[in-house]
Amino acid sequence: MTDIKFSVALTVLLGNMLMVAPAAHALDYVSVSDATAILYDANSSKSKKLYVVSRYTPLEVVVNLQNWIKVRDSSGTLAWIERRAVSEKHYVVVTAALASVLKVPEPGAPVLYQVSKNVAIESLGINGGGWIKVRDQDGTIGYMKSIEVWGIE
Repeated sequence: MTDIKFSVALTVLLGNMLMVAPAAHALDYVSVSDATAILYDANSSKSKKLYVVSRYTPLEVVVNLQNWIKVRDSSGTLAWIERRAVSEKHYVVVTAALASVLKVPEPGAPVLYQVSKNVAIESLGINGGGWIKVRDQDGTIGYMKSIEVWGIE
């Protein structure tokens, strides 16, 4: 009898895992497009204002509604932002004290410039091998270690 209960429990568990598996996908991110944007505790401009974020701040999409998006910031805080205040253009924020942008995605490659902690930089995608391709506001393209940033898709 115990073997039957175990088999049933295992079957239910595996069935639930298979139903959840298709829902697992890459994380979606947006970036603030306005000079500043207010984050709220609910999906209404009449709700409590939590804090203000600046242009290019990356935010992870948690819930997508018509005019509002529930987001998570790099600190893990959940809040709501008006859809009109964000863009699909992808930025990441530096989490290391100082991150180097290299000419090529290889250890020891020439350093193009360095980026301080909490600075957002445009992401051009994952390059593989633990690197992401980035572009600064002057248009210079380089590579950063993916462990030094938050907001990678």
